[in-house]
Amino acid sequence: MDDQETELPPHVLIFPYPAQSHVAAMLNLAQILCHGGIHVTFLVTHDIHRRLLRHSTAVQSHLASYSGFRFETISDGLPEDDPRSGDKVMELFRSFRVTAKPLLRDLLRSDRVRDSDSGRKRISCIIVDGVLGFALGVAEEIGIPVIFFRTTGACNNWAHFCGPKLIEAREVPFEGNNMDVPIKSVPGMDGFLRRRDLPSFYRVIDVANHDLQLFFSETQQTTQARAIILNTFEELEGPILAQARTQWPQIYTVGPLHAHLKVRLTSNVTSNSLWEEDMTCMTWLDVQPAKSVIYISFGSITMMTKDQLMEFWHGLLNSGKRFLWVIRPDSVFGKDWENHIPTKILERTKERGCIVGWAPQEEVLAHKSVGGFLTHSGWNSTLESIVAGVPMICWPYFGDQQLNSRFVGEVWKLGLDMKDTCDRVTIENMIRDVMDVKRQEFQESLDRMAKLARKAITEGGTSYCNLDCLIRDIRLMV
Repeated sequence: MDDQETELPPHVLIFPYPAQSHVAAMLNLAQILCHGGIHVTFLVTHDIHRRLLRHSTAVQSHLASYSGFRFETISDGLPEDDPRSGDKVMELFRSFRVTAKPLLRDLLRSDRVRDSDSGRKRISCIIVDGVLGFALGVAEEIGIPVIFFRTTGACNNWAHFCGPKLIEAREVPFEGNNMDVPIKSVPGMDGFLRRRDLPSFYRVIDVANHDLQLFFSETQQTTQARAIILNTFEELEGPILAQARTQWPQIYTVGPLHAHLKVRLTSNVTSNSLWEEDMTCMTWLDVQPAKSVIYISFGSITMMTKDQLMEFWHGLLNSGKRFLWVIRPDSVFGKDWENHIPTKILERTKERGCIVGWAPQEEVLAHKSVGGFLTHSGWNSTLESIVAGVPMICWPYFGDQQLNSRFVGEVWKLGLDMKDTCDRVTIENMIRDVMDVKRQEFQESLDRMAKLARKAITEGGTSYCNLDCLIRDIRLMV
């Protein structure tokens, strides 16, 4: 390394899995690192880059203000018109793992990321999504240290790590149809975990199932990295983090990242959504009474049947509550979901409901009119709800969401868990509980947790200090 390159800032490659929640969390980290004086190359797929350019022009201009930030793009192996969501999500995962490995190797060996004449050091560290374990071998070939970023919580990461124990104890695969049988082989969760609360990949007939084994191996590989980053905070997942540190000695807990970014930048933070946000919903919220609106959003990949849609609609109607509902164009199996809702129901809810294709979720949850959140329990959504102090009704769909919803309802007491259920009576009752009957009970727990989250990301807090340590350690990787 010549003297000119020695004087340059450290250069990190950040490589997220191509999905909304993964990209959003890792973009937040990228901005904080840039703010801390580190150069960042952010590697995304062509599809993700196009969507960011189309729907997040503000974040593009914001990132352009960092001289050390730049995008690089690669293919995900799928046709441009592939939906990449809903029932196609695992197809994307399989395709991307095969396609991305040689492309990552070529990129790391190319002059695009190794040219010190451009005012950038060679890459000294790769921060890679925890589900992209193949990057470890590629980096080792070239001699670059790897830090894995698990964009789910510590609880999900630990449950996947304990997968072989579950199989050895014959708790997986499930025998019989009783999904409430206790699970005892995940240390730290043995007092409350049930079959139905395990990540969705455990719901298999054969333990040789390709997807299940894939997630086991991806999790095991993360123990071989230099460290692991988690978008969580010590006060939220302390007992599980204690278990995890028996296998991952160096864990940087730096969350909630969306709020941490605002503290570090001390300025307005722009959205990094991959969907076009309909801002008219904010105008609608402005004229609603305080804490009167139930916000409904099931994230970027959840899909439901027309029957499930009708159950939610009737539950909302019968609850009598105002609602803001995000219904993506691809979120219901079949097209033209509006044509399947009886006219009389649409008319009865028109005056107290607002429906949009996508919403600025952080702003919505922080709005004074929002009193509850009916959510898919994605990790980003869970953290955003905690920070905003909004109680949750959890209807998980995929991956870590089953486990997140159990922690929300049973461990943290921040809302209700509605997994594996979709009937109008339950929906109506849970909406009434969150908005009225149990509102004070949940609010006390949420106020306490939101305060702990704010403390964690304030100077001197656990996440703030851990992020400083991460930046320091990256600087030492030369």
